[in-house]
Amino acid sequence: MNKKVLITGGAGFIGSNFIRYLLQTNNYDITNIDAMTYAGNEENVKIFSSYSNYRFIKADITNNLELEKVFHCHYDMIINFAAETHVDRSIQNASSFIHTNVIGTHNLLQKVLEEKSGKMIQISTDEVYGSIGLKEKSFTETTPLSPNNPYSASKASADLLVRSFYQTYKLPLIITRCSNNYGPYQHPEKLIPKTIYHALNNLEIPVYGNGSNIRDWLFVEDHCRAIHTVMERGMSGEIYNIGSNNERTNLEVVQTILKILGKNEKLITFVEDRKGHDYRYAINWSKLNHKLGWTPSISFEAGIQKTVEWYIDHYQWVEKSVKAGDKK
Repeated sequence: MNKKVLITGGAGFIGSNFIRYLLQTNNYDITNIDAMTYAGNEENVKIFSSYSNYRFIKADITNNLELEKVFHCHYDMIINFAAETHVDRSIQNASSFIHTNVIGTHNLLQKVLEEKSGKMIQISTDEVYGSIGLKEKSFTETTPLSPNNPYSASKASADLLVRSFYQTYKLPLIITRCSNNYGPYQHPEKLIPKTIYHALNNLEIPVYGNGSNIRDWLFVEDHCRAIHTVMERGMSGEIYNIGSNNERTNLEVVQTILKILGKNEKLITFVEDRKGHDYRYAINWSKLNHKLGWTPSISFEAGIQKTVEWYIDHYQWVEKSVKAGDKK
């Protein structure tokens, strides 16, 4: 019998990629719930309706009445992707980030406490660790949490809630923390798809500060494989970092995309730096490798090429997403 998996936020970037990955195995009965905000795109999940082991329910994890309808049955596992994620928006207004990322996570933990799910995996971020200098060692799972913006603070708060429910109630809970994802279906408010979209339209490409901020870039398919590995073999109460050793400055990322597209670097415009802008994220994923055998398989060079090609081939999707984001 297939395992029953509840995926929250499955119409978003990483969630929809993960569902696509799971459906290739046919070993799971998947229920996808999403509040369908601007970041949840119907086009991301439309193709899934042809699968007999997939169903979609429009529901918000912050709404307990809607969740009651979702939890009319028992799930073997919850994978919580549902979150507000864009740092810039959190700086403008943090309310929705607290509401979704903290209260929503708490609501799901309550369902596990009520034994309506056998396990929950909380999808978190390396941003909860804060920022490090150029020569400092990469984040490990024991690095103290030190978030520097409302988004990362809301995710750190959710992580602490998950930890507390494990420590207090001994629930089967796991946290994963990944580095910056990129790939197909990412909303064009984020750096890589925004750069591609602007370059294709010969628009100015805004880069914060002098572009020296560093991120470790993880191709979304590698992230999906890592989460699946944790689903199958991860231990309750553990935290697993997921990274790829692909550190690049923001400027290097933009320059790489422009080179692939054959565009002039004169499109780059340096703008006032973001408030509280973290300088560098670098993640140590050796625990996931040593304990569960996962390793990334896609280099940044190969991943960014695939990503650029996908956005060119799905230009109408990009335009629709841009318009949806502008209305938010």
